[in-house]
Amino acid sequence: MTVVGLITEYNPFHFGHKYHLEESIKKTKADYSIAIMSGSFLQRGEPSFIDKWTKAKMAIDNGVDLVLELPFIFSTQSAELFAYGGIKLLDSLNIVDYVSFGSEIGDLEPLNTLASILAREPDFYKEKLKSNLSLGLSYSVSRSNALHDYINDYYPNNTYNYEEILNKSNNILGIEYLKSLININSTIKPVTIKRSGKDYNDLNLSNDFASATGIRNSIISNGLPSIKDLVPFETYYHLEKYLKKYNKFNLIENYNQILLYLIRTMDIEKLQCLLDIEPGLENRIVQQGNKNNDIKEIINNIVTKRYPRTRIQRLFIHLLNQLDKDTFWELYNIYPSYIRVLGARKNGLALINKIKKNSSLPIITKFADYKHFKNNSLEKILRFDKKATDIFFIGLESSMTMSNMDYYNSPYIK
Repeated sequence: MTVVGLITEYNPFHFGHKYHLEESIKKTKADYSIAIMSGSFLQRGEPSFIDKWTKAKMAIDNGVDLVLELPFIFSTQSAELFAYGGIKLLDSLNIVDYVSFGSEIGDLEPLNTLASILAREPDFYKEKLKSNLSLGLSYSVSRSNALHDYINDYYPNNTYNYEEILNKSNNILGIEYLKSLININSTIKPVTIKRSGKDYNDLNLSNDFASATGIRNSIISNGLPSIKDLVPFETYYHLEKYLKKYNKFNLIENYNQILLYLIRTMDIEKLQCLLDIEPGLENRIVQQGNKNNDIKEIINNIVTKRYPRTRIQRLFIHLLNQLDKDTFWELYNIYPSYIRVLGARKNGLALINKIKKNSSLPIITKFADYKHFKNNSLEKILRFDKKATDIFFIGLESSMTMSNMDYYNSPYIK
C-alpha cells in the first residue's frame, strides 16, 4: 500500500487542485491519497470561503481518499508554521510514503538546497538576515535576501535563478515543507508537481486552471454561475448546495463589527501578547482601528513593507479566536494530539484502520467522542477548532442558530 499526502486548503477545490491530485498519484504510483486540509480559517489570515465540511465533500467527490483537518492553531500561521503543522501531522500517521506539493519551478533540487540552508541556519545567513531586518524589511523579504546572498557566496557554480524562485509563493511553501521534513527527520519522501495555470493571486479567469482567488472574486462580483465552467462539476454542485443552505460566502469583512469592538476595547497589553506582533505594531493597530470603521481599510492602512497584509490579517484572526503567543507555543509542544476525520471515500476507511494500527494518536470521527479519550492535550488544541467553527458561522449572519456545529456534522463518507 503506497500513500501520498497533500497539505491543502481547497478554498474551493478547482481544476488546478484536481490536476495536482492526479499528477501526484501518477508520479508516486500511490494507491491512496490523504489531504491534510485547513478548516474554518486559512493561512493568509482569512475565514474559509465555505465551511470545512463542504470543502471535505468537494475533495472526496473529486478523488481524495481521506480528508483530515489541520488544526486551527497551525492553519492560520506563517508559511513556516503552516508547513510544520501539516508535515508533522502527516508524519504522525505513520503510513504516509510521499508528500506532494505544487511549485512554480517543479524541480526539487533548488528547493532542497534552500531548505537545507534554512534548516542549518549557517552564521553567514543569520548575519545577512539580521542586517536586512534592521533595514525595516519584512521577515520574508529579509530571509529571501539573506538566502540570495548566501547562495551567491557559497554556490558559485549555481545555475538556478534563486531570486526568481524565492519570489513565488508555492516555491516558498514547498521549501518550508522540505525544511520541516529535515527538522523532524521524517522518512516521508517529497515530490513536487509543477504548478500549471494562474498564480495564486491572479484575478484573471480562463478555463486554464483559474486561481482560487479569481474564482472567489468572480463569485462575489458576478454570482456563482460565473464560475460554473471553471471548477469541476462536483465542486459546483457543493457550492450550489452550500449557498442554498447558508445564503452567504464568508469573508474577513463579515467580522467588521466584532473586530472593531475588539480593537477599540481590548487592553493594549493583550494585543502585545499576540503571535507575530512587534513593539509598536499594536499602537498602529489601535490608531487605525480608531480612525476607520472598515476592517479592510484598517488593514490597508496598517500594511507596510515590514508588515505584509497576510501577517496583519493573521493577527486579526488570532485576535478573533483569542490565540496568544504563549498559548500557541504551549500547544506547539504537545502537537499533534489527535487526528480529526472530515471525510473519506469507502476505500479511505481502510486508511483509517491502518492509521489505528500504526499511530498512537486518537482518531476523532464523531466530535463528541473526544471526551472519551480523557486527554488534556487533545482538548486544549481541539477547543480552538471548535471555537473557530463557531466564529466561522457567526460570520454568515444567518437567522438560523449555528452554534456547536462540530457536534452536528459528521464526516462525509462516500
